[in-house]
Amino acid sequence: MNRFLLAICIAFSGATAFASGFELNSLQNLNQSEFRQLSQDLGAAMSYKPLEPADPLGVTGFDLGASITGTTLANTEAVQKAVSNSSVYSTLPVPTLRLVKGLPYNVDAGLMYARVPNSGINLYGGELKWAVLPGGIALPAVALRATFTRVDGVSQLGFETASADISISKGFLLATPYAGVGQVRSRSATDGLPLQQVNLGQNKLFGGVDFNLGLGNLVIEADSTGGIHSYSLKAGFRF
Repeated sequence: MNRFLLAICIAFSGATAFASGFELNSLQNLNQSEFRQLSQDLGAAMSYKPLEPADPLGVTGFDLGASITGTTLANTEAVQKAVSNSSVYSTLPVPTLRLVKGLPYNVDAGLMYARVPNSGINLYGGELKWAVLPGGIALPAVALRATFTRVDGVSQLGFETASADISISKGFLLATPYAGVGQVRSRSATDGLPLQQVNLGQNKLFGGVDFNLGLGNLVIEADSTGGIHSYSLKAGFRF
């Protein structure tokens, strides 16, 4: 357990230093094309990351953890113009707290919260997953998932995503590999600025491995949303 706590503390400390001063308070410097580019990066960074296999938790199950996601920004010049008084790094870290609860009929429901350090950006999200095929000794699990996220704390910007995906997973000893495909829909709108609302659809591919380590649980995941790559690490408890 101490190793899990240490890993998360190091990840969150690194995120605090890495994202220092990332405040989206200069959107007036963007033209319409640059605002669209910013929205593409935000869609990849701020959309919901599954960080779990397809198999259901069951009515008594919980998945509780903390994670860190790093998204490689594809449009750093546009992002830099939207940020004042700091330099934009090529990777944006987003630390999150997450809780998923198992429900009847192979359904799981989850919530997540993130605050990008020193940025004012708060991120809220949720998921509803249904394991169409719960899996077993010989068969993999297959699940459908719907998610949403919403950014708060940025006075110039309203941003939200909704996504749907299908995933498959199969456990082997202490590891459960999983993969999925879906689409992320995002909406970006400014408050009082002459920029038109941007609505985007970005295809999503993701895959990872869930490791059951006895008292703890560790997940690594890679994600490509609209061709923009994110990498995540989650530590916690799944039972």
